[in-house]
Amino acid sequence: MRPGYIDDKEAIQKRLRKVEGQIRGLQRMVDEDRYCIEILEQVSAATKALQAVALELLDDHLAHCVSDAVRKGGDEATEKLNEASVAIGRLVRS
Repeated sequence: MRPGYIDDKEAIQKRLRKVEGQIRGLQRMVDEDRYCIEILEQVSAATKALQAVALELLDDHLAHCVSDAVRKGGDEATEKLNEASVAIGRLVRS
């Protein structure tokens, strides 16, 4: 089965590279003994960027993997719905 995000893979990779750059910037800020609040602001920005990637992946998963499984029905539908519910729970708690 192809991942639901396959059509958005390049955009997701681009967003993840941006987050990676933000994390490297945070490391530099700590190395440079920057002001705590400045670092916290950048942590917040990186967190939001990563959450945006997570939401995009979740949306793709629901639109493809879960909806396909629900159309087919049976145990796979129940499994995919449970997986999505657990993933949503983790995102809400993070």
